[in-house]
Amino acid sequence: MAVVFEKPKSLTDAEFHYCPGCTHGIIHRLVAEAIDTLGIEGRTVGVAPVGCAVMAYNYFACDMVEAAHGRAPAVATGLKRSMPENIIFTYQGDGDLASIGMAETVHAATRNENITIIFVNNAIYGMTGGQMAPTSLPGQVTQTSPYGRDVATAGYPVKVCELLAALDGPTYITRVAVNNVKNVRNAKKAIEKAFRNQVEGKGFSLVEVVSSCPTNWGMTPQKALEWVETNMIPYYPLGVYKDKTAKEEA
Repeated sequence: MAVVFEKPKSLTDAEFHYCPGCTHGIIHRLVAEAIDTLGIEGRTVGVAPVGCAVMAYNYFACDMVEAAHGRAPAVATGLKRSMPENIIFTYQGDGDLASIGMAETVHAATRNENITIIFVNNAIYGMTGGQMAPTSLPGQVTQTSPYGRDVATAGYPVKVCELLAALDGPTYITRVAVNNVKNVRNAKKAIEKAFRNQVEGKGFSLVEVVSSCPTNWGMTPQKALEWVETNMIPYYPLGVYKDKTAKEEA
């Protein structure tokens, strides 16, 4: 019997620990599929964050390193510079990357470090119980903003793609989502491109994935995906924000 669908070889057999309806599992698969497609699993090293994906080392079949909270881009920079033949990626949430790790992210980008960052934006701190994150929307209710995020005191959400695209350094900055089949397919292409850029030595690539968190949003998985469509994507528009390789591929 012909095999038409199977688990990516770059994922282990470990069961995901994520909450029901969480989209981390989809994103993990897309990362693993990109690694398989490019045939780079044997020389790939992933950097796990502090957050919901802290145990990503259990799920990817490649070598993995655990970074301190927010320091994944710095760890990835050290790995890449010491082992330039290896493919280095980080997998980070919004609390890890856009809060405590913002400096590491910005400086890795402006140096155009030849690494790949997968940035999961679900607009909340997931692992620690649902506090307001740098990406929480104006008016969004969280454990630490029970009356909704007040921009007068908490400021506005950080739009990471727009921020990094303003820098001269980075090669590829894009925002995708995984709330429906069409968006999952686009996300797959973007993630594969981000890894291919590194394989070809083109520099820093970041893929922001707009995602859901049903548990901390207090929604069913289906309602959470609908909330992504009606609330998150309008505030975080999907698309390519910077691509230095576009002219080469035209």
